[in-house]
Order: sequence, then C-alpha cells, then structure tokens
Amino acid sequence: MPPTEEPEPSAADCSAPDPASLEAESPQSESAAGRRVDRRGIAVGALLLAACAGLVLYGVLDTEEQSAEPKRPTAAVTYEVTGEGTADVTYQARSESGTAVVARRVSLPWKKTVRVPLGKPPIVTITLDAKGGRARCALAVGGRHVQTATAYGSYGRATCQGELPAPEYTTDAVAPAQGES
Repeated sequence: MPPTEEPEPSAADCSAPDPASLEAESPQSESAAGRRVDRRGIAVGALLLAACAGLVLYGVLDTEEQSAEPKRPTAAVTYEVTGEGTADVTYQARSESGTAVVARRVSLPWKKTVRVPLGKPPIVTITLDAKGGRARCALAVGGRHVQTATAYGSYGRATCQGELPAPEYTTDAVAPAQGES
C-alpha cells in the first residue's frame, strides 16, 4: 500500500482553543473548580479551628505543677547603714534562693526593708571608698535589733548578719481535734 500523506496542520489548527467555546462545551467544569476552591477553604478553616481548639485544651488540661517544692515562707528584715558620704552596700533580698543585691555608691544614711526566705541568713555588708570615713550597719529581723557593726578608714568594711529559723512546710492534711481519733 502506498504511503498516505496527511495534510500538515495549519496555524489555525495549532492555536489555543477559544475560551468561549470551552465554557459553552463544559459548564460542569466551572462548578467542579468552584467546589474544589470551596473544599480547600473548608479544609483550611477546619485545620485552623482544630489548631485553636488544641491550644485551648492544652491550656485547660495543663495541670502539671510549676514547682514541686512549696513556696518558701519569708521574714521581714530591715537593713540600715548610717554615716556620711557614700558606700557600697550588699544585702540579701527576697528570692527563693536568697541571692545578694549590690547597691553601688549609695548616699548615706540608707535604709531598706526586704523579705528574706526563712533558713537563709540575712546579711548586709558595707564597703567604704578610698576617702574612708565611718559608717555603721544595723540589722533587724521582724523589728527586733539583731546586730550592729562599724566600718572606718579607707576602704573600710563591716558586716552584719543574723539568723532566721528554718522553714516549716505544712501539709494540707488537717490534724484531728483533741480527743478525736
């Protein structure tokens, strides 16, 4: 059989189809594409809703305690430094660990009342500058005088320290009244 020649496609045959003719041919394809967009929107909305609900439930159901140890009770401690000029003052202030606070070149007289954790010794240290002079530190626990010390001379130092009772941790259990068992 002799080979048959097929006519070469013309430029009109290779052009893109007319969009109007496609819309007329497939009205269902437009609604299917519209549904697909709607489904994507619903899926994104559902995903966001699930994420928000998860965060809310995490916050509500998060019952893990922040600290295994109960808060430590504290006592009121008053530190006082008298004298003239300036001094560096180091004292123990309120924190669970009872860490020291350093106040540099404070003008004298100086006084501060803080809460110190029970079981941590309250302490105040004064250091004079190169000019020297004379300064006195005093320590009071719960309004009761505990100790006084004096620093004098160039770079003079003095320390006042006291004792606080050890903390007593109580349980939530109620002890029976006397005579009950």
